[in-house]
Amino acid sequence: MPAVARASIAALLTLAIACAPARAEEAAARPARSAAPGATGADASHTCLNPKERRALAENGTVVHLAAAMHALKNRVSGTLVRARLCRRSEGLVYVLTVLGHDGKVARAVVDAVKGTLVGGL
Repeated sequence: MPAVARASIAALLTLAIACAPARAEEAAARPARSAAPGATGADASHTCLNPKERRALAENGTVVHLAAAMHALKNRVSGTLVRARLCRRSEGLVYVLTVLGHDGKVARAVVDAVKGTLVGGL
């Protein structure tokens, strides 16, 4: 193997080893996206529901259907819905919608799941 290739590989390995502790610190500092079932305190106010729970709430009329939540965004952003979650937050049940716009930008919106109105994001 040429000396230049060995030096390049050694430099890449050194860089990877040097960056590993920084990535571990970033992951530890980042808050969890959703808390485990039965969580207490601040973590419990930001839990997202599983598909079975979402379906039950939509079927019994507690929350609006996802289509109604998407309708709240219709005039604000055009693009493709890439992720939709129903979560419990301090303001109540909300849909957290992630949209990939036609311009390539990612937008996140929060829609009140009971009323179907936009409450944050974008």
